[in-house]
Amino acid sequence: MLRAQLARCTVSMATRACVSLDSAGSAAGGPVEAAIRAKLEQALSPEVLELRNESGGHAVPAGSETHFRVAVVSSRFEGLSPLQRHRLVHAALSEELAGPVHALAIQAKTPAQWRENPQLDTSPPCLGGSKKTRGTS
Repeated sequence: MLRAQLARCTVSMATRACVSLDSAGSAAGGPVEAAIRAKLEQALSPEVLELRNESGGHAVPAGSETHFRVAVVSSRFEGLSPLQRHRLVHAALSEELAGPVHALAIQAKTPAQWRENPQLDTSPPCLGGSKKTRGTS
């Protein structure tokens, strides 16, 4: 059975970061998640960094670190298009994206944009398989 992922956010004076928890309430972040968090913090000095490992909702072995969703709020995004923001995130995570990370959903916002809508989006459920096996064209 897939384990549900929960997030507990901690707030400091300058930044907000989320720690992933498993269904039992213990810290669930693995080495890939830790590397993603450290590299984004170093590259973008985010005011908010929320990271969710969504691997458990996909057809991967338990404990995988292959599918992530991230919200990064940084003043470095001011004046940049969404594509330019995503390129900054991709550049910071090039090693992970070339290896263990299969999917990365990115919300890259300025502080003002985050204040308007301060939440991490949710991903649709994984349907698995191919379109042919689901009966769609």
